[in-house]
Amino acid sequence: MSGNIFGRLFQVVTFGESHGAAVGAVVDGMPGGIAVSEADIQKELDRRRPGQSKVTTARNESDQVEILSGVFEGKTTGTPIALLVRNKDQHSKDYSNIKDIFRPGHADYTYFAKYGIRDYRGGGRSSGRETIGRVAAGALAKKLLEHCGISIVGFAKAVGSVSGEKFEADFIEKNIVRAADPDKADCMIQEIMQATENHDSIGGVVECRIFNVPAGLGNPCFDKLDAELAKALMSIGGVKGVEIGDGFEAAAKQGSENNDNMSSEGFLSNHAGGILGGISNGNTIIVRCAVKPTPSISKVQKSVDLNNNEIDVEIHGRHDPCLVPRIVPVAEAMCALVIADFLRVSGRVGEKV
Repeated sequence: MSGNIFGRLFQVVTFGESHGAAVGAVVDGMPGGIAVSEADIQKELDRRRPGQSKVTTARNESDQVEILSGVFEGKTTGTPIALLVRNKDQHSKDYSNIKDIFRPGHADYTYFAKYGIRDYRGGGRSSGRETIGRVAAGALAKKLLEHCGISIVGFAKAVGSVSGEKFEADFIEKNIVRAADPDKADCMIQEIMQATENHDSIGGVVECRIFNVPAGLGNPCFDKLDAELAKALMSIGGVKGVEIGDGFEAAAKQGSENNDNMSSEGFLSNHAGGILGGISNGNTIIVRCAVKPTPSISKVQKSVDLNNNEIDVEIHGRHDPCLVPRIVPVAEAMCALVIADFLRVSGRVGEKV
């Protein structure tokens, strides 16, 4: 198992490295007849791309997508869709001084332990740049979901110690941290700027809300919808935890507080986050992922080199002080891929629309 393939009938393979020639994805299982353009995909990639603001890396990539196959006269043909984004602003020399050193918090050591070789230029395949393929593929999945009336909204739920309470969807793309709470956005930005001034980084929480998912998606016992969503989000680099609905807060509640009572008009609450028994119940699906602080920081840290010699290391280059704002579109993409795959597997969407 290579670990580079995601999905069953709506299937995605991503490829490429951070400092290689290009990154991208091949999507198989997209029904024929859906209107798709490079602009549709570019809109999502622009939300993920570096250099957006003072709270993201300064790497200057336009991340222009090219559709190589699977689209004819503006519509999907039902055949594999190849998506390519060329790397143009690599500074590989920034990593030459640490090519023999395992960076703390990165996948350097584990990749070396597994393969006996690693791409030290920005982490290679373990770099966050791999998520370009996910977002591009997710843009296609979103186009499919549109046909089913399903939408996904992701946002920064928390940054550091600052947690949002309000949900104003129209505000999310109007602030650089992608907060949904207008009262907390500036505080979140300050958390990031303070970490940057301290030559450090900070983590946070991303929440996704999936609207209008029909009841009945998901399969017991090992193909549960929430299990697949958790797997999808945990596969994103930097994500260290996932919760559905009330999540870990449910552990401190009593059944009378946590159960979603029902009426003739539907559920009276949504503590379950739209999923019961691994199957969607028709409520809005709510899923959150915990994002760790960016491991690349310019503070002195202790590590070892390829010969197991202890060494002090400082990480230089262009890195996000907080991953949260740019993980928002990645998390949305992974949720979209999961829902699209379940729609195909359930037979609710066929080979054409």
